[in-house]
Amino acid sequence: MEVEALKYFIACVTAAGFGIAIAAFGCGIAQGIGLRSAVEGIARNPESSGKVTVTMLIGLAMIESLCIYALVVSLILIYAAPMTETVTKIVGG
Repeated sequence: MEVEALKYFIACVTAAGFGIAIAAFGCGIAQGIGLRSAVEGIARNPESSGKVTVTMLIGLAMIESLCIYALVVSLILIYAAPMTETVTKIVGG
Protein backbone atom coordinates (compact mmCIF):
# COMPACT_ATOMS: atom_id res chain seq x y z
CA MET A 1 0.00 0.00 0.00
CA GLU A 2 2.80 2.42 0.88
CA VAL A 3 4.67 1.76 -2.35
CA GLU A 4 1.53 2.38 -4.40
CA ALA A 5 0.85 5.61 -2.53
CA LEU A 6 4.39 6.82 -3.12
CA LYS A 7 4.25 5.91 -6.83
CA TYR A 8 0.94 7.78 -7.16
CA PHE A 9 2.39 10.82 -5.41
CA ILE A 10 5.47 10.82 -7.64
CA ALA A 11 3.25 10.61 -10.72
CA CYS A 12 1.14 13.54 -9.47
CA VAL A 13 4.20 15.68 -8.79
CA THR A 14 5.67 14.85 -12.20
CA ALA A 15 2.39 15.64 -13.97
CA ALA A 16 2.06 18.89 -12.06
CA GLY A 17 5.59 19.94 -12.98
CA PHE A 18 5.16 19.16 -16.66
CA GLY A 19 1.72 20.76 -16.72
CA ILE A 20 2.84 24.08 -15.29
CA ALA A 21 5.93 24.10 -17.52
CA ILE A 22 3.87 23.58 -20.65
CA ALA A 23 1.32 26.17 -19.55
CA ALA A 24 4.01 28.76 -18.81
CA PHE A 25 5.69 28.11 -22.15
CA GLY A 26 2.41 28.43 -24.06
CA CYS A 27 1.37 31.57 -22.22
CA GLY A 28 4.76 33.17 -22.81
CA ILE A 29 4.57 32.49 -26.54
CA ALA A 30 0.99 33.79 -26.74
CA GLN A 31 1.81 36.94 -24.78
CA GLY A 32 4.81 37.62 -26.99
CA ILE A 33 2.72 37.28 -30.13
CA GLY A 34 0.02 39.53 -28.71
CA LEU A 35 2.51 42.18 -27.63
CA ARG A 36 4.23 42.11 -31.01
CA SER A 37 0.93 42.59 -32.81
CA ALA A 38 -0.06 45.46 -30.54
CA VAL A 39 3.26 47.24 -31.07
CA GLU A 40 2.96 46.78 -34.83
CA GLY A 41 -0.58 48.18 -34.74
CA ILE A 42 0.51 51.22 -32.76
CA ALA A 43 3.47 51.75 -35.09
CA ARG A 44 1.15 51.77 -38.12
CA ASN A 45 -1.52 53.97 -36.53
CA PRO A 46 -0.21 55.97 -33.54
CA GLU A 47 -3.61 57.61 -32.94
CA SER A 48 -5.11 54.27 -31.91
CA SER A 49 -2.55 53.63 -29.18
CA GLY A 50 -5.04 54.09 -26.32
CA LYS A 51 -7.55 51.58 -27.64
CA VAL A 52 -4.88 49.10 -28.68
CA THR A 53 -3.16 49.32 -25.29
CA VAL A 54 -6.38 48.70 -23.35
CA THR A 55 -7.34 45.78 -25.58
CA MET A 56 -3.84 44.35 -25.33
CA LEU A 57 -3.82 44.53 -21.53
CA ILE A 58 -7.19 42.78 -21.32
CA GLY A 59 -5.95 40.09 -23.72
CA LEU A 60 -2.72 39.59 -21.75
CA ALA A 61 -4.72 39.24 -18.53
CA MET A 62 -6.90 36.56 -20.16
CA ILE A 63 -3.82 34.68 -21.38
CA GLU A 64 -2.18 34.92 -17.95
CA SER A 65 -5.31 33.53 -16.30
CA LEU A 66 -4.80 30.30 -18.25
CA CYS A 67 -1.41 29.86 -16.63
CA ILE A 68 -2.92 30.58 -13.21
CA TYR A 69 -5.56 27.89 -13.85
CA ALA A 70 -2.76 25.43 -14.66
CA LEU A 71 -1.03 26.39 -11.42
CA VAL A 72 -4.23 25.77 -9.44
CA VAL A 73 -4.67 22.36 -11.06
CA SER A 74 -1.04 21.51 -10.31
CA LEU A 75 -1.42 22.49 -6.67
CA ILE A 76 -4.59 20.41 -6.43
CA LEU A 77 -2.72 17.42 -7.87
CA ILE A 78 0.04 17.78 -5.32
CA TYR A 79 -1.81 18.73 -2.13
CA ALA A 80 -5.32 17.28 -2.52
CA ALA A 81 -4.24 13.84 -3.66
CA PRO A 82 -5.65 10.82 -1.90
CA MET A 83 -3.37 8.87 0.41
CA THR A 84 -1.51 11.99 1.51
CA GLU A 85 -1.37 10.67 5.06
CA THR A 86 0.49 7.58 3.89
CA VAL A 87 2.96 9.65 1.85
CA THR A 88 3.48 12.02 4.79
CA LYS A 89 4.32 9.07 7.04
CA ILE A 90 6.77 7.70 4.48
CA VAL A 91 8.52 11.03 3.96
CA GLY A 92 8.66 11.59 7.70
CA GLY A 93 6.67 14.81 8.02
